[in-house]
Amino acid sequence: MNLKNYIATIKNYPIAGVNFRDITPLMQNGDAFKEACDQIKNFATEAKADIIVGPESRGFIFGCPVAYEMGIGFVPVRKPGKLPRETVSFTYDLEYGSNELHIHADAIQPNQKVLIVDDLLATGGTVEATVKLIEELGGIVVGCAFLIELSDLNGRDKLVDYKVFSCMTSTEDEQ
Repeated sequence: MNLKNYIATIKNYPIAGVNFRDITPLMQNGDAFKEACDQIKNFATEAKADIIVGPESRGFIFGCPVAYEMGIGFVPVRKPGKLPRETVSFTYDLEYGSNELHIHADAIQPNQKVLIVDDLLATGGTVEATVKLIEELGGIVVGCAFLIELSDLNGRDKLVDYKVFSCMTSTEDEQ
């Protein structure tokens, strides 16, 4: 199954010059959604993940079904003010501003094997911040899995010490 057939590209969204990858057509197709989740689950199984971590909010979409299928837990990484208990945070720069991510301080146990799941690897800022949060809590990142990797934005360069899996790759300008 060619999963690229289920991704819509929206030009100049959310700002001029950015091509947004809309994953909702893939999510709306049961076979395509299952195929993407199965590919990520297979990578997570090979990596021997103990727990899945997903950044807000599209990391939840793919991380939760993978965790469910594997019978392991899921940990959300969220924006400020969204988690109710004590958190650990990390601030990072984006192409058009900065962002801050939080994780519950007790979410990851020392030496727990963690797989990060998100929808898109672009410049790598979000996943790099997520890695730092996990490692600050003593977790071991055994891999990072993405639905889409925009290869020309070089996000993989920030993950050279980690196993990386992408269901599909494309470039920023591809439609």
